[in-house]
Amino acid sequence: MSIASVEITRPAEARNLAPVLLTVEEAAHCLRVGRTTCFALIRSGDLESLMIGGLRRVPADAPAAYLARRRAEQQAA
Repeated sequence: MSIASVEITRPAEARNLAPVLLTVEEAAHCLRVGRTTCFALIRSGDLESLMIGGLRRVPADAPAAYLARRRAEQQAA
């Protein structure tokens, strides 16, 4: 059996897990905004993010939390 013919399989649970962190581009796609707008939201503190090494990542629940805050603000106004 050669190494090239070995297929690595993962448990079904691992294949179906949602990501814990998103790239800025993925977060922008979730919010239906551009990358620059997403970085502006991060810079202003409106959208939570963190650095891992030199990479900026957005927690997967942060876009939904941002939208929930925006909706609450608009309904209060």
